[in-house]
Amino acid sequence: MSDLEGFGFVLPHWFYWGWLAVMPLIMMAWDKWSSSHGGDTGVPEKTPAEIQAEEEDPLIYLGFEGNWFTKTIDWISEKSGVFVAFWTVNAVVFYFFEVVMRYLFNMPTIWVHEASFLLLGMQYLLAGAFALLHGAHVRVDVMYNLLPIRGRVGMDIFTSMFFFMFALILMVTSWTFFQNSYSMGETTVETWGIQYWPVKAMMLLGSILLLLAGISKLIKDIVLFVRLGREGTV
Repeated sequence: MSDLEGFGFVLPHWFYWGWLAVMPLIMMAWDKWSSSHGGDTGVPEKTPAEIQAEEEDPLIYLGFEGNWFTKTIDWISEKSGVFVAFWTVNAVVFYFFEVVMRYLFNMPTIWVHEASFLLLGMQYLLAGAFALLHGAHVRVDVMYNLLPIRGRVGMDIFTSMFFFMFALILMVTSWTFFQNSYSMGETTVETWGIQYWPVKAMMLLGSILLLLAGISKLIKDIVLFVRLGREGTV
C-alpha cells in the first residue's frame, strides 16, 4: 500500500470485486421484499411501442413459451441482465465521490475512472444475453420488415449461423485472453493496479451467456417456423 500513500482514500481491490458480486443481489432481494410488502410490483408500465411489439410477436400470438431448456436459459439471461443493471448505480456513486473530492477538497482520486470504465465494460459484455432475449441488438431491417411473419422467422434461422460463428469465436478468444491474464497475474497499468483477469473472465462468461441465449432463440424459432407452416401462415 506504500505506493498509494498520499492519494487519499483508495478503494481496496478486494472490496471492489466483492461489492460488485454482492451489491446486485442485495438490490434484487430488496426489490423482491418491497414488492411482497405492498411496494412497487417491480413490473414497469409498458410503453405503446412495447405493447405493439408484443402484439406483433408471433411467439406470443401462438402462445409458445418454450420448453424447460429454453425457459431455463431465458431465466438466466433475464436475471443476468437485471444483475449487471444495478452496477450502474455504482458508477454514479463513484463519479459523485470523484467530483466532491476533486472540486471541494482538491484531492482527485486515482481509482474512480478506472473502476467505472471496467465496471461498464463488464456490464456491456454480460448484458448481451439479456439484450438478445429482448430483441435489443442492432438488426438491419431493410429487407426483414418486408417479409411475412414466417419469412422473418426463417430469416432469423438462416442468419443464426453467422451469430453462432461470432459467439463461438468470441468464446474461444475470451478463454485465451482469460487464461493468459490469469497465468501472469495481469493488472491494469494505472496507479491503482487492479487485477485484470476478472475482466477477461467476464468476457468469457458473457460470451457463454450470449451463446446459450442464441441457442434458446434458435430452438424457439425452429418450433415457431414449423407451427406457422402447419397453420398455413405466411
